[in-house]
Amino acid sequence: MRQIVLDTETTGLNPRTGDRVIEVGCVELIDRRLTGHNFHRYINPERDSEEGALAVHGLTTEFLADKPKFADIAADLRDYVSGAEVIIHNASFDLGFLDAEFARLDFAPFATHIHKVIDTLLQAREMHPGKRNSLDALCDRYGVSNAHRTLHGALLDAELLAEVYLGMTRGQNSLMMDAGEEEQTTSADGSAVMLPLADVILLAASPDELAEHNALLDKLDKEMKGSAIWRRVAAT
Repeated sequence: MRQIVLDTETTGLNPRTGDRVIEVGCVELIDRRLTGHNFHRYINPERDSEEGALAVHGLTTEFLADKPKFADIAADLRDYVSGAEVIIHNASFDLGFLDAEFARLDFAPFATHIHKVIDTLLQAREMHPGKRNSLDALCDRYGVSNAHRTLHGALLDAELLAEVYLGMTRGQNSLMMDAGEEEQTTSADGSAVMLPLADVILLAASPDELAEHNALLDKLDKEMKGSAIWRRVAAT
């Protein structure tokens, strides 16, 4: 299964008022494994970023001046995501901008080129109702380090979201395992393979712990004027 984790940075919040995409970052997962086949482009939006947006991403007009325009990278982006499941945090925001950019080039809407969209913000709200579900909050919740993230960046945020997504869906919190370390869970024909159980480690109670346990049972026996169930179970 091919999945693409995607993020964008923009000049502002509203494509309907002329805000543009200035960065696209995508991370590829094949069968839930990071491939390293990423897509990352800075884009000249031909306009300045709003002050609030600039404070978030730090991509100045001067930095973007010599970068390609969206028209120059659109076909490459479309081909890269073609047929994949695309994972986005707060998908309506990114899709609104991508659709606006595609419409300027007479391309069909972004979603028509892919298999489907997975919105991790909606997933997180279902899984953690009433809690903060920003990307930073999810990184904290799933143990994903974002200490190196001082400003928002599309590729960095896509990498973080990929790891968060794996944590949300399977509890697999690291993308960095070597391929050789992954256990085989399916056979060649796709059927399930039973994996050996890990060794069970039994730790015996110390004499002090046993004495403390028996003292507690004596207290329970006295309070209930009988024999505690744990003693009856131990005797069988």
